[in-house]
Amino acid sequence: MTHNELKAFALSKPKVKAEYDSLQPEFALLRALLVARSQVGLTQAQVAKRMATKPGVVAKLESSLINHEKKSPSLTLLKQYAEAVGCHLDIKIVPRQSHQGPALYHGSKNFSD
Repeated sequence: MTHNELKAFALSKPKVKAEYDSLQPEFALLRALLVARSQVGLTQAQVAKRMATKPGVVAKLESSLINHEKKSPSLTLLKQYAEAVGCHLDIKIVPRQSHQGPALYHGSKNFSD
């Protein structure tokens, strides 16, 4: 069985699919971190130096999103990482797709100010 076949089989089970879907925000954040670091061509050690921290902190941050650790990274740490790779942190609250009423908030807030 290939990886894709195994994934399709697992995701055919409603409980597995629900859990997988609940992890999408973490996967999206991890992709954004890795893409941003890759685009500027920095290693974890170089990002750590720009953040004035140890390389292990950057490695733990990136791996915590893969391992779904109980403690989420702080907004301060995410902001520092973003700045180290030439970005800023942009957090949005977005209505769920099943939300039928008017949107509660339009726009975004830049928390790097």
